[in-house]
Amino acid sequence: MDGSAQSFLNEGLWTGRIYSSGWTDTGRASEVTAPADGAFVAKVGQAGPADLARAAAAAAEAQPAWAALPPDARAAILNKAADILVANGDELIPWIIRESGSIPPKAGIEVEHSAGFLRAAAVAALEPAGRILPSQDGRHEEAIRVPHGVIGVISPFNFPLILSIRAIAAALATGNTVVHKPDPRTPISGGVMIARVFEEAGLPQGCLHIVPGGGDVGAAMCEDPNIAMVSFTGSPEVGAKVGEACGRNLKRVQLELGGKNALIVMEDADFDSAASNAAWGTWLHQGQICMATGMILAPRAIAGKLADTLAAKAAHLPVGDPATEQVALGPLIAGQEATRIEGIVQDAVAKGARLLAGGTAKGTMFPATVLADVTPGMRAFEEEIFGPVAVVVAYDGDDDAVRLANLSDFGLTAGVLGKDLGRARALGNRLRVGHLHINDQTVTASPHAPFGGRGRSGNGTRISGPAIWEEFTQWVWVTTLPEARTYPF
Repeated sequence: MDGSAQSFLNEGLWTGRIYSSGWTDTGRASEVTAPADGAFVAKVGQAGPADLARAAAAAAEAQPAWAALPPDARAAILNKAADILVANGDELIPWIIRESGSIPPKAGIEVEHSAGFLRAAAVAALEPAGRILPSQDGRHEEAIRVPHGVIGVISPFNFPLILSIRAIAAALATGNTVVHKPDPRTPISGGVMIARVFEEAGLPQGCLHIVPGGGDVGAAMCEDPNIAMVSFTGSPEVGAKVGEACGRNLKRVQLELGGKNALIVMEDADFDSAASNAAWGTWLHQGQICMATGMILAPRAIAGKLADTLAAKAAHLPVGDPATEQVALGPLIAGQEATRIEGIVQDAVAKGARLLAGGTAKGTMFPATVLADVTPGMRAFEEEIFGPVAVVVAYDGDDDAVRLANLSDFGLTAGVLGKDLGRARALGNRLRVGHLHINDQTVTASPHAPFGGRGRSGNGTRISGPAIWEEFTQWVWVTTLPEARTYPF
């Protein structure tokens, strides 16, 4: 892997292996290729359903001892993992760039924020895990939070390190063990790195298993009796299948899915700031973010000017291989994604939208694109694009802005830009979303905040912040009498 040192992430340790009770050779391996040019990056072990079953059984065996550790011991390992991650960031960042197509600043954010999630989980591990209840008849009553057991984690390609480690850290903090399936396209950033970090941090063997594989491994995870809960981040289509399988097996499931996120520019907003927010929220990491700004709603009087300004910005954003060039946008994860996004752009133009910039892919490279005069009924209005396409929609008054934003089946995040904070907040409160940002664009996250959405954006569950204990543990009611009573029978 060009550009990376070979010390902490020593390829000789993990090439062709999975991490399950140590580095294990399954007899199967797959090649990881760079989305920018298709070049070979590394070879990782490939798991199958049988490997998943063995990992889940081993995690179930290890879980009681892990849960029995004092909370401060679990917190210490999580904090040490964060320290190790940051200390090796310079070595890890080039791998993230090459494997996921990230520009260097975004890859740096992955390391920094992942450490933040580890530290926040360490703090959560020390929080009270129970409460005293009112007594009905003189007995001592309490409700305590206990871990589910083994948590299955399935993560996506776009932020492979962050979106894997946030669930893994939360599960471990609350006394669960973990079996994790990273996206097959990013098993190094989403798997190998995490295994190495926790291995060096001293996590007891058996508490974390990394099983790269395809859909058959994910399906096996939903069916395996040793796995009590699945935490899934990905598309609504796959998430629906995960939810169905977990429901059939009476298994808890936490779904963090996509978004068609509106950024509403009010007429009193600062115009230059609004254009900057719209550009960043739309084009960061080629738009391959569930929180990306999927729709820019602007008053009709300024919508055209805003679209023209975005087109001018787009012309100055170079696209290329971030591993070898200084670029603003890297590649899409795969060529079929470029073809799909081109189809969305062509549909909008055919139905009356104006293409002001971009719109045509070159391999996996897709330039910053601007569509103006977008209306309901166009795919660009209805669908999550998951690509670098600015969709500008004109509205007539606050009620119309709310109506247009709420037409979406998604409900992840929204931003409202305006100088009148009371009016902006009042408008924002009418939006059906899980995150609301006043005077900010839509791509915002924090390890201290509950993350999740409504509708097609998820099943109402959350991850991070106070949601750690809500999602990754369950209540047990405990009562105590000084001595056993005698009953009439």
